[in-house]
Amino acid sequence: MEEMLVSIITPMYKGAALVGETIKSVQAQSYRNWEMIIVDDCSPDNGAGIAEVNKYAQNDQRVHLIASKENRGSSGARNIALKAAKGRYIAFLDSDDIWHPDFLEKQISFMNSKNAPLVFSSYRRIDEITKEEILRPFIVPPTVTYRSLLKTCPIFPSTAIYDTEKTPKIFFNEALGSMRDDYVYWLTMFQDIKTGYGNPEILVDYRMRKSSVTNNKTKVIRPQWNVLYHVEKLGLLKSAYYLCCWGWISYRKYRK
Repeated sequence: MEEMLVSIITPMYKGAALVGETIKSVQAQSYRNWEMIIVDDCSPDNGAGIAEVNKYAQNDQRVHLIASKENRGSSGARNIALKAAKGRYIAFLDSDDIWHPDFLEKQISFMNSKNAPLVFSSYRRIDEITKEEILRPFIVPPTVTYRSLLKTCPIFPSTAIYDTEKTPKIFFNEALGSMRDDYVYWLTMFQDIKTGYGNPEILVDYRMRKSSVTNNKTKVIRPQWNVLYHVEKLGLLKSAYYLCCWGWISYRKYRK
């Protein structure tokens, strides 16, 4: 079967130390027809990240670097990459995460078996330096809908891939900055599709800071409320209900 082009969207900000391993994980893919579009979001690192990416781009024409002239946050950097993307499939990979070698092959096979517009996978949660597991792997639910997304979002961007022949390519809401922008992205997509499918296989390593495991989740309450009440316009009671659901599920998600 012909391998259709996958466009991999990678925003980078001060990513010099880890982006090399991320690129290597893409180059190791058993599925070979891809383009990786890395957007440096005007990193204040004296060009260290750009230099690191160029080491790989010079020897692999599938790796593309775009240096943004202004800092636009992860949503803006992803939009720059999305505008340049040529693939039928859109995949996301943050500049510090790691795909397992069969990620693309298995996700596209899983997508075809479900005739799905969007699929996402389970993932390991590892320390950003030592790569030891901080929490037990996150196993995704078999399906997700717009209504279930209102309660919690199990779609981690670096595990997701969607088919632009089944759902239009959409862009991130840059007004949200880098806070809950990916959540709104999926909510927007699910205005057009009914169901996304979760692959129970663990296919991604998500680097986490140990401090983020026990970080004060109250910092995210206001942005979460903003999405439910102001962006999705659910009204007071529904917004409060879904916020409570999100809080309880988030607590369970980050228990050791």
